Amino acid sequence: MSSVPRLVVAAPSSGSGKTTVATGLMAALAGRGLAVSPHKVGPDYIDPGYHALATGRVGRNLDAYLCGADLIGPLFAHGARGCDLAVVEGVMGLYDGAAGEGELASTAHVAKLLRAPVVLVVDASSQSRSVAALVHGFASWDPEVRIGGVILNKVASDRHEALLRDALDSSGVPVLGVLRRAPQVDTPSRHLGLVPVAERRAEAVAAVAAMAAQVAEGCDLDALAALARTAGALSGAAWDPAEAMAPPTHDHPTRSAGKRAPVVAVSGAEALSGRPTRPAGKHAPLPAVAGGEAFTGHPTRPAGKRAPVVAVAGGEAFTFSYAEHAELLAAAGAEVVPFDPLRDEQLPEGTAGLVIGGGFPEVYAAELSANEPLRKAVAALAESGAPVAAECAGLLYLCRELDGRPMCGVLDARARMDERLALGYRDAVALGDSVLAPAGTRMRGHEFHRTVVEPGAGPSPAWGMRAPERRVEGFVQRGVHASYLHTHWASEPGVARRFVERCLTS
Repeated sequence: MSSVPRLVVAAPSSGSGKTTVATGLMAALAGRGLAVSPHKVGPDYIDPGYHALATGRVGRNLDAYLCGADLIGPLFAHGARGCDLAVVEGVMGLYDGAAGEGELASTAHVAKLLRAPVVLVVDASSQSRSVAALVHGFASWDPEVRIGGVILNKVASDRHEALLRDALDSSGVPVLGVLRRAPQVDTPSRHLGLVPVAERRAEAVAAVAAMAAQVAEGCDLDALAALARTAGALSGAAWDPAEAMAPPTHDHPTRSAGKRAPVVAVSGAEALSGRPTRPAGKHAPLPAVAGGEAFTGHPTRPAGKRAPVVAVAGGEAFTFSYAEHAELLAAAGAEVVPFDPLRDEQLPEGTAGLVIGGGFPEVYAAELSANEPLRKAVAALAESGAPVAAECAGLLYLCRELDGRPMCGVLDARARMDERLALGYRDAVALGDSVLAPAGTRMRGHEFHRTVVEPGAGPSPAWGMRAPERRVEGFVQRGVHASYLHTHWASEPGVARRFVERCLTS
């Protein structure tokens, strides 16, 4: 059970100032000597980097679509262990969730799952008395969502502030802060949102310090901390990567405590059809590993053999990764070693498996291409049959070329920038066996890119997309699994277990 004080920072819409307020609040509270646990609703990889800078702790995501509602509380408790207070930054508008899924994965949904009060950040730059109607509407829309206060952002003057406060006096929602327009806290953006911390460390440090100063000056930190202490206690155990890797139980072969029900492994054709795949009451089969065996627990390695090294791409070009992935790989028995494809000319010594997550290789295409020794090392590893998992940016890096510049050449495909934004949640099924999952495994994921890979799928596609539209996508060849789809392995810990098992047997 977790009783860590917590609050959720939300807004009526994107662009209202959630990131500025949430990051500034985290930093201001940390500046008081508190251990602050930073969290972000949704799949976003970039905001957690700023949260980590503000708190000195790993920023973690809480996504009810990717992980399931049952894992939100346990994942929160895992990240907030030992902390004095937690701040959760919302996503989009308070009630905006997965398209066509009602409240699922919205900030409101996560706030209810966490039993946490909400602080509503309102962009007041173009309104005065109307702010009361807006706040009233958000506070009354869902009686299960408790809006404990409002922070007025982009306030122009003392006169403007007085008008806003007067309008809100009778709303029943207290004003917990007023922030004036402050361009010095702006952070630069580009085609996929904010520029990640790793690409502008010195400037990001200054920006976070400015956010902290603005929030400390304009907000009632004592009142916000007191509001956080009104959050209800959460029942159930914290998520634990070691427990997630524990041998399956008889009743739930692939699920650990707090995890959603297992998915069913079926043929890709059946899964895409949407037809029922097993009789009611029957449990899903244990996922298969190399040779067709079922998982029986932790991967076993021969006596005296060191843990397999799993190299994980990082640096400025590859900044998108969920902390739980590395934790699961380590819990499955791997030695996780980061490397930087922009600077390192070789993979870490003894690399037995490779994980290349998301990021911005299109921004660093020239530098990545210039590092020919590493490109050849990656190609040789893939050719050897070693397991390679690549998501989005990793997919681009494995192609023959990106915007005309040579890449690793593992995949017979070419990638290029595109004006069209591919964005949204995806419901996918594995169409064949791979180093990540057996055929028929259902996974939920997220796409977010402005690039195109041609062709979009290989002879053995990685996924069959069931929603929002039916299509095949990605590549499976030898030990390579490459796709645009970002997934959260906490929802299916067998992915990490299977990957490490392949590292031991390939």
